[in-house]
Amino acid sequence: MSATATATGAQILQAITRYTGADNPSAFLALNRGNHTFTLPRTDGVIVYRPAGRYLVQFGGPFAPEHTYTLLLDAFRAHARREGLGLVGVQLQHTDALAYARHGFTVNQIGASWALPLDDFTLRGTAFMQLRNKISRALRNDLVIQEAHRPEHSYEALRAVDAAWLGAKGPHTRELEFLVGEIGGSAQRHRRLFTGTIAGRTVAYLSYSPVYGTRQGWLHDLSRRVPGGSPGLMEALNAHAIEVFRREGTRWLHFGFTPFTGLDAGAELPGHSPAFQWLMHYLWEQGQALYPARTQLAYKHKWAARERIPEYVAFDGQASPAAFAHIFRACNAL
Repeated sequence: MSATATATGAQILQAITRYTGADNPSAFLALNRGNHTFTLPRTDGVIVYRPAGRYLVQFGGPFAPEHTYTLLLDAFRAHARREGLGLVGVQLQHTDALAYARHGFTVNQIGASWALPLDDFTLRGTAFMQLRNKISRALRNDLVIQEAHRPEHSYEALRAVDAAWLGAKGPHTRELEFLVGEIGGSAQRHRRLFTGTIAGRTVAYLSYSPVYGTRQGWLHDLSRRVPGGSPGLMEALNAHAIEVFRREGTRWLHFGFTPFTGLDAGAELPGHSPAFQWLMHYLWEQGQALYPARTQLAYKHKWAARERIPEYVAFDGQASPAAFAHIFRACNAL
């Protein structure tokens, strides 16, 4: 079988909401601009990926009904091999990991996603005292928070925040793609955007993407703030959004995937690579220069987001440092 033309946004949205893969908290990232898709004629489902050098980097498993899941996986693997390309999948969920391991992939845990149940969430109590203090400080500095119901009217101000945020990180900092959210495009109407202004100037924003499956809710996705501004900006925006979501009956707030975190020997599958397992633990201990996993996890734990969802990487063949590096290349990190 040969691949068809690129899937439409509507086809991708249907796949991530209805089929296997909907439980992936980051599934909405499949709609990011710049993604490639693989489909088969007269076959439901889609595979989302990006080319990176001599590799295809797949996002999640096939977003497909059970009866076409294996068909798509086998066809995509054959496509990569015909092109002489390596194949690595990232952010696979546990059910994906089991399927890939059965098909001979080397599958290892690469990190975890973290989620917070909102049913009885409250910021009261001593555990959240520091968080409340930061939020209060931002509000005392005249922070005004609102949801942008017409986000296109905010794009120019958001770009100014982005430029300041990136500039503060140094001249060689790249803006990440692929496994992080974005603003704009045809998928924007499905997201929620909250902005913070002080004296009429936008100083921070927080974008949320929808999460489907058994833990429906919102994903704390793309967040930016101007450097050197008031403390507590992001905390205040997120607290405000949480109250909005709770009033609407939202049950889960997801804080997304962080590599190297939540590693658990009990989550590894038979046939995993012990060497790659060691590398993930090493990067958790020593890899801050590669990715600030500890800082990211500290922010998530600040909100008591301790529901751990293991996520996996799958290599077509042996676990490969080159393939692992190309995940970062696909994300524009290298």
